[in-house]
Amino acid sequence: MPRQILDETRLHPAIRDKVANLHADIVHNVQAAAASHAVLAVGMAGNPHCRRVRAALTAADIAHRYLEYGSYLSQWRLRNALKMWTGWPTFPMVFVKGTLVGGASDVQRLIDSGELKRLLGE
Repeated sequence: MPRQILDETRLHPAIRDKVANLHADIVHNVQAAAASHAVLAVGMAGNPHCRRVRAALTAADIAHRYLEYGSYLSQWRLRNALKMWTGWPTFPMVFVKGTLVGGASDVQRLIDSGELKRLLGE
């Protein structure tokens, strides 16, 4: 069953533009980075899972781009826009060839199974 998202027709016309454009710049930045890098990790300062995924990708010799947005107490509203866009509840968010593959433990499973290298065509 697809993820439930409030249909635009259920938004009052006076707020549709605000809903559509709130923090759209961060979403566009991540979309652009995911389109131009085979592996993109999006994270935040101070999060051990973000450090872990970067270390795992580096150890597996997988080139990646890392974008960091704030810390636990800063830029949470921007990160919330990414959570709403993707439906993924935590950081990091890792994209492979533009597809969200999950977080640190998900990426580690992909590395361990060899699936990540297959996704990258290696």
